[in-house]
Amino acid sequence: MKSIERLLKDEAATIELGEDLALALKAGDCVGLSGDLGAGKSTFARAFLRAMADDEALEVPSPTFTLVQSYELRIPVAHFDLYRLADASELDELGFDEALSEGICLVEWPEKAEEALPAERITLSFTHEGEGRRVRITGPDAAFERIARSLAIRAFLSDAGHPDARRRHLSGDASVRAYERIHTTDGEPAKILMDAAKHKPGPILQDGKYYQQLAHIAEDVIPFVAISKLLRKCGFSAPAIFARNLDQGLLLLEDLGAEGILDAEGRPVAERYIEGVRLLARLHAEPAERDIAIAEGVIHHVPDFDRTAIKIETSLLVDWYLPWRRGAPASDEERQEYLAIWDRLIDVLVSAEKNLLLRDFHSPNILWRPDRVGLERIGIIDFQDAMIGPTAYDVASLVQDARVTIDRKLADRLMGAYVAERKAHGAFDEVAFLRDWHLMAAQRNCKLAGIWVRLMQRDGKPGYMKHMPRTLAYLQHALTHEVLTPLRDWCIKAGILASESAN
Repeated sequence: MKSIERLLKDEAATIELGEDLALALKAGDCVGLSGDLGAGKSTFARAFLRAMADDEALEVPSPTFTLVQSYELRIPVAHFDLYRLADASELDELGFDEALSEGICLVEWPEKAEEALPAERITLSFTHEGEGRRVRITGPDAAFERIARSLAIRAFLSDAGHPDARRRHLSGDASVRAYERIHTTDGEPAKILMDAAKHKPGPILQDGKYYQQLAHIAEDVIPFVAISKLLRKCGFSAPAIFARNLDQGLLLLEDLGAEGILDAEGRPVAERYIEGVRLLARLHAEPAERDIAIAEGVIHHVPDFDRTAIKIETSLLVDWYLPWRRGAPASDEERQEYLAIWDRLIDVLVSAEKNLLLRDFHSPNILWRPDRVGLERIGIIDFQDAMIGPTAYDVASLVQDARVTIDRKLADRLMGAYVAERKAHGAFDEVAFLRDWHLMAAQRNCKLAGIWVRLMQRDGKPGYMKHMPRTLAYLQHALTHEVLTPLRDWCIKAGILASESAN
């Protein structure tokens, strides 16, 4: 168990601590709140619940007489007050185990049921000190690390000139990054906090490297800062960076809004997607920059989307998707044949046009700014994994949006808009581009099919599996180009896709 002490000089500081921990705790956390009457336990609990609900007016009645009060929030929270508990065995009758399995349990007076509560729990011990309170926070290593991270974010905001900022959960994503919306007290618009701690090395896969290194995935915030600088210099709407701590992986960003490129029913808005491909065409018509200085002695070298990166991504299909689909791993022969096909396809890409790739240019990462004009209406928010590679990749990423179905009619309009924009800005080989588009679409969908399974099996995130049918349909279309015939045949033989005669 690790611990830390903090002096809470007044009630506002206790409320702030409750808000900070609301961003650190997760389902399965039990938090014991210890201290004398009036020491701050209820103030903390009330602030925690209101922050979790993002509702300053949320009614938080004391559970002194009911013993437990439950809240269906972003994460379910059960607030227990055990002061009147007659015996620890009564905790079962209150539904404690079920509440903990589904969410967070805040427990005032945990001493009343010490033997019935989890030994591995977080404890906040409040004591009076002068006009304020002192709190000692103790917890198991994993939980303590999350709490310490949240407190470090609070210190970062204070150093940035926003000590009294109100923090609210915004989102997480399929990676380790998390985002908060930051409301400051200076009357300025809300800002976005990016919490992106440095990646921890994973298992070595090949050549003494782990997956992030092989796939050139950003391991800290330096690439994000660099690419944001580059995009803004080119006149595109990437977020301004107001404060940064490169070592801790914390950035305070401009809030580009919350409106995306889908309608209220989650369907693609054609005009917005068309502006998106026009932006890509404009970006790809500009010469690429390799080395971007972001501070004295800190230069980001944009990596290549090279053979190693392409193959480590496509291997996700045989490493994760195929074993899940068939209930047995791919044979050595199947794997070698698959990778050999990709080696030959990558040889084809030697002649492909190459430029900056944003890498995940699709609906979750694109904002619509109706108050702007032209391409400034497209806000770009996720580009830390940018590389130099075939320009067709980003076009495939948008035209075959992984999170929403793009029908063939809209897809054709998008391809036409991109090609027209490119031709308007100079010489452009449309035939070669279309070949490369199909190839990059196939590569991306092979990767995604494996990622959805990996997210479910390794990371406990089954919700992404809903995208699998769309991914396979996109892959089927990508494989219609003659250059991809060997891969199409392999997929049919492996049982991933149906043969044309079976349709």
